[in-house]
Amino acid sequence: MVDQAFRAAADERPSVPASEKDANMNDILAVRTSESPQRAASPGEANETLLSVRDATIQFPAPKGRKGAVVTAVKNVSIDIRRAEKFVILGPSGCGKSTLLTAMGGFIPLSGGAIELEGRPVRKPSMQTVMVFQDFFQLLPWKTVRANVEFALRQRWPRMPRGERRERAEHFVDLVGLSPQLNQYPHTLSGGQKQRCAIARAFSVSPEVLLMDEPFGALDAINRERMQGELNRIWEEGRPTIVFVTHDVTEAVHLGHRIMVMTEGPGQIRRLLDNPHVGMLPYDTQGQESVAELREMLIPAG
Repeated sequence: MVDQAFRAAADERPSVPASEKDANMNDILAVRTSESPQRAASPGEANETLLSVRDATIQFPAPKGRKGAVVTAVKNVSIDIRRAEKFVILGPSGCGKSTLLTAMGGFIPLSGGAIELEGRPVRKPSMQTVMVFQDFFQLLPWKTVRANVEFALRQRWPRMPRGERRERAEHFVDLVGLSPQLNQYPHTLSGGQKQRCAIARAFSVSPEVLLMDEPFGALDAINRERMQGELNRIWEEGRPTIVFVTHDVTEAVHLGHRIMVMTEGPGQIRRLLDNPHVGMLPYDTQGQESVAELREMLIPAG
């Protein structure tokens, strides 16, 4: 399924004009460590909307026996996600947060409303919106850590020279701390290592938006906390826009520049908060006040 997703996304890549054949690929495809000020701007400075969600509603057919009935997972959600921010969607299980994220990636259609990336409708997967899932089976089991990253790069930039592709893959593998496991296969990796490999692969193709669906949810508490810190560190490398789904309040406060709290299903926006405590230490007093406030919002009414 991962293979198919990357291939479907690769169909969206723009063609390279013949006049650019002799261009310096190292300049065109260089790691995004020193791009334009707009790309590297801090979230407080970069208020440009990158991903726009307008009145998004997502419905599915009801279970058998209820002819013509539908189940509404997400209802009338509107939000603008800014360039270079980490935007967290927080909500209880079953509120539709993962469903909304999947629609942002173009994997499922909306029943109503619209999603646009830089003003262009999002209707199918592309390399501009790459997803990292929660499960540990998103890697290609017959490829090594490096080869998994190289596979994505080949789909993204088919004309990238082999040596440059390998160098770029190794850079991102090193960035997530997996250089010692460079030539290992997924079945030899721990859960946390698999997730780091998936994150390296996602970052390597320089997507406009990185969509993360509870990627640390299956990890133990120590490794989850470690991966949260790692994500904040890796984000500083190129400051891509990240939309991160979680039901963990502490994780939301640690990661998100802004936090959107969703109601119980059908999911709607309950509150949108700016988060001054992003990157907080686990026992930061002011951060814990925000954690307590968010927990109150998630307590079911009644």
